[in-house]
Amino acid sequence: MEKEKRIQILDKTINGALKLFADSIKVGDEAILSEKYVTENFYEGTPQFLNESDEKSKWSLGFADVILTPTDYQKRPYYMGGYMVPDNKFKNLIEDVVDDMMGRAIALDDGSDRGVSVFCTIDCIGITNGDIRGIRKLFKQKAKKAFPDKKFASVNVFSTHAHSCVDTQGLWTEFPSKLLRNLNRKYTGRGVLEKGADEQYMRYLYNSVSDALVNAVKDMTEGEMTFAQKDITEDYFINKNRPSSKGIVTDITRLTFTPDDKSKTPTIIVNLPAHPDVAGLAVKGEKGSGRRLSGEYVYYMGEVINKAGYNFMFFNGAICAIYMSCDNSTDGLKLNHRYELSVRFGREIGKITLALTKSLDEVKKDKLLYNEREIEREKALSERNGGKYTLWCEGWEPVEEKKVAPILNIRLKEVKIPIKNNLLVAAGKLKLANYKVLVEGKNQFAVWTEIGYMELGNQLKIAMVPGEFCCDLLVGGTSLYAKGSVTHTDFGFPPIRKIFSKDTIVFGLANDAIGYIVPDNDYTMGDPQNHYHELVSLGCKTGSSVMRGFLNLAKEIDEIR
Repeated sequence: MEKEKRIQILDKTINGALKLFADSIKVGDEAILSEKYVTENFYEGTPQFLNESDEKSKWSLGFADVILTPTDYQKRPYYMGGYMVPDNKFKNLIEDVVDDMMGRAIALDDGSDRGVSVFCTIDCIGITNGDIRGIRKLFKQKAKKAFPDKKFASVNVFSTHAHSCVDTQGLWTEFPSKLLRNLNRKYTGRGVLEKGADEQYMRYLYNSVSDALVNAVKDMTEGEMTFAQKDITEDYFINKNRPSSKGIVTDITRLTFTPDDKSKTPTIIVNLPAHPDVAGLAVKGEKGSGRRLSGEYVYYMGEVINKAGYNFMFFNGAICAIYMSCDNSTDGLKLNHRYELSVRFGREIGKITLALTKSLDEVKKDKLLYNEREIEREKALSERNGGKYTLWCEGWEPVEEKKVAPILNIRLKEVKIPIKNNLLVAAGKLKLANYKVLVEGKNQFAVWTEIGYMELGNQLKIAMVPGEFCCDLLVGGTSLYAKGSVTHTDFGFPPIRKIFSKDTIVFGLANDAIGYIVPDNDYTMGDPQNHYHELVSLGCKTGSSVMRGFLNLAKEIDEIR
């Protein structure tokens, strides 16, 4: 009980101090009255949900990618997003580039004449809904010229949550000094507030991503879609820092699009619920800061899949506290740089992705997946360092590949979330993130975000979530109930797999990046060691607001099915 009292006292103290700070900042033109909010550049999705496909229906898919690495990073400052530490004076200035920051896009249609849906995933910490609507606006203009007669059901932008790419949210770009400058300008009324993210780079990103979406539509060709999913066990995942949440999904999900035109490149789409590590930082004893731009393990998954002759598309999952576990892929080798963890993990997961439906004999005949000379060399290096080498395909069992009927059902919904975290109220008032802050009353604020639900054929059901989703909210884990939560109360809302179906997966950081989404009953600022996620959350009503939105969305879908 003593610990619980300490947590409660610290929670009230931190919240009280942050409220005093947030309330002291004047509301300016960064906020609008709630009743004056107007929905712009929002796509609802398909007007009807189909249960069966027409015999004449056919999948069409187009792919495009774009390199988003700034070419002038040595001439002007760019900052990594997602991690700040005192030993670099809270400045994540990028000093070097390991690999590329990518944008990957697909355009997808089931031939039912309900509209094309386009998707882009960006290697970055997160993209706010305000920026995503800016990308949509630009895409809409370009698409109208390029495809005047084409209908679009949805335009979706995701983040891989790579921490070692350019800061696209602005919360890690000289944050302390920018905060002080904006505070001074707020209090004195002199000067224009600095925006969080680099405006010049964001204009470049808007243009590049909207171009990639247009190019994906131009690339569309007919073909077949197949689905495979395998439990790769907890060996590749780790709950790193939220002990109250016990839920974890250990499946890797793969969709493969094979064009009818054999001269066209097939595309592999992967969902993996593993938080990238911070590849761009230094390891202990390494000279320099180690602040290197990297697309993290996602880049190296793509490298392997591209070598096998496929385009590569990636979506993360319910990644709140769930990180990549590198024990199997590191194999006891001594690594000189932190990014090498991402290299090895990404390449190993890339091989697993390609091998899902192959037998062990087929794996061993594939030189990309099974190179005996490379295996012997790494085994010797591992043993020399006292490590135990584990080959990724030991005891390998393939899974069945299933054909996906051409059905693409997708529905998006706006959801209003009250901002109860006063740290983010202050950030919003100071224009440090691109959100339209709604004034609900005196010192009461909210934001609109988006949730979504998608079905591909009869095999794959996907909840599209606008942040880092606590896995308990997907599978129904311990923190949803009184016994496992910090407040000893029940959450009161069903998890995603009870709202939709038991095999629903998550595409995370979808069409927004609102931070961590945790159940209300397991929310506290009084235990930073085990609940640090709350500091980067909209507040104690975020989980219930999102889940209530999904319940309402499920009802709407029932009406149009």
